[in-house]
Amino acid sequence: MSDDHTPLDGPGQQEPADGRPDGASAGERVAHRPRTADPLELGFTPRKPVPWLAPFLLISTGIRTLLAMLFGAYLDKRELQNAFGGDAFRQAGPDGGLWLDYVADLGDGFNATYSVAYLLAQPELTVDGHRLPRAQTLVMGGDQVYPSAAYASYEDRCKGPYQAALPATPPERPTLFAVPGNHDWYDGLTAFLRLFVRSRDRHFGGWGTGQSRSYFAVELPAGWWLLGVDDQSGSYLDDPQLAYFDEVARQLGPESKVIIATPAPTWVKAADHPTAYDSVDYFIRTIIDPTGAQVRLLLSGDLHHYARYSGPTRQLITCGGGGAYLYPTHKLPERIEVPPRDTLARRASRAQPYDLVARYPDAARSRRYGWGIFPRLPFRNPGFTTLLGTLHTLLMLAMAGAAANWADATDQRLFTVPLVLMLLVTVLAAALFAKPPSASGKRHARHWILGVSHGLAHVGLAAAGTWAWLALPFYDWPWPLPVVAAAVLYGPASGLLASQLVAAYLLVAGSFGVNVNELFAGQGIEDSKAFLRLRIDPDGTLTIYPIAVDRVSRDWQINPDQSPTASWLTPKTPLTPRLAEPPIVLT
Repeated sequence: MSDDHTPLDGPGQQEPADGRPDGASAGERVAHRPRTADPLELGFTPRKPVPWLAPFLLISTGIRTLLAMLFGAYLDKRELQNAFGGDAFRQAGPDGGLWLDYVADLGDGFNATYSVAYLLAQPELTVDGHRLPRAQTLVMGGDQVYPSAAYASYEDRCKGPYQAALPATPPERPTLFAVPGNHDWYDGLTAFLRLFVRSRDRHFGGWGTGQSRSYFAVELPAGWWLLGVDDQSGSYLDDPQLAYFDEVARQLGPESKVIIATPAPTWVKAADHPTAYDSVDYFIRTIIDPTGAQVRLLLSGDLHHYARYSGPTRQLITCGGGGAYLYPTHKLPERIEVPPRDTLARRASRAQPYDLVARYPDAARSRRYGWGIFPRLPFRNPGFTTLLGTLHTLLMLAMAGAAANWADATDQRLFTVPLVLMLLVTVLAAALFAKPPSASGKRHARHWILGVSHGLAHVGLAAAGTWAWLALPFYDWPWPLPVVAAAVLYGPASGLLASQLVAAYLLVAGSFGVNVNELFAGQGIEDSKAFLRLRIDPDGTLTIYPIAVDRVSRDWQINPDQSPTASWLTPKTPLTPRLAEPPIVLT
């Protein structure tokens, strides 16, 4: 993908004034404004939400996850980044304060991703009576693209929408920093480094890219610091990264206040996986604590919702509502201990209690979303429904062959599906679905019980379908007409019924904390998005505005405003952001 549509903000890249629209400054190439929403005009293809239960996607994602687990160390490019620049950065507004935005999990379907990008790019938002100007700094907190880290996917699902939202650099010249998430790591950070860590053309739409590695340190006003950590999907912190932050720590002191952006909310995941928080704890304990500085705020995405845990001196915020499918909030623990007492780390910090004080969407609405699995599953995931129909058709043919003994001819015997094999495949697949081999954490008894029960339920549905099929005249037809009829009639009907059985299983299993992700991934809910707008005042007061978008836009139109920084597309129905909770003030 060419960068011809984006502004060039680097020094010495000035364009002639002739032909430049009003408002375009020297040193900036004005982005070509599209006249239609055609991909050839936009320079990228707006994508639909990822169908997470599509069979081939399930297989490919599982393979990528497994390969990342097995060969992640061999693909790790962080050691090579030691040759890159090692400076910390400074960000401050003209008044001595700073506005800073945080967004994560953003590179999915166009409607949700662009709705959030559009709001981030506007010169000012009025949210519940608060006037919030566009931020001078934007932090992307991980998983900038789904489902894989292919460069084309970044263009269509991340860079393209953000370029359309802010096509040219505004006067405040905002800067972008990004933390890689697990999906960014699937190619060993190759595409991520090409986009966010560059030595030339350092721009991302109207934002300038500021970092020189996959991690960064930014000095903010009034003694605040922002540290973005790359722990390679929770594995470890590499030595060059620790050395980089050791140098940064020399600038910290007892008066310093630190914000840490991490790829995943390990403080929540540690409730089930006690070692999940070890890397973050090690970082704070060995890098930050010796300086006397206070870590006041931990930020993360990865879980696609907003949640805030409050402790004695620190706030833990998950805000992964930048565009990916909604993740539930009603299964979040009400209280956690960080770090967990049962961690295996020999020198863990002293455990502190944190209470869940806010979440978006609220628990009641999250539960209601769960019930939407019944209509959404078959229609958002047609490939998965087709797979279920194929499986049940094969099960029915195997059962019908055993029960009716209708395969007398040699060619029919060769076609007969072994019943025992089909039963084993069905039950085993359901058991593995409850806890895939690539999933983190231990397999508990509830996974086996729910998984095997799910498989047996499909066997029961297949038996009922076989009984109904044998009551019809199709099996008396000459071969291969029964098979054709089964594929044309039985397959679609059984696939739809089986999808409802899977939906019922996901709803029940979700109440036991099993397949919670699949319950919501299968729905692909685009609404209930969120991002953070933070304000650091010159006196050191930090105010956090958690901005929620109850419903994203589905209909877009070309923006009649032709000024260089105006968004290319505007929603036909205005977006109405609101606060997910009252502003949080830290001093």
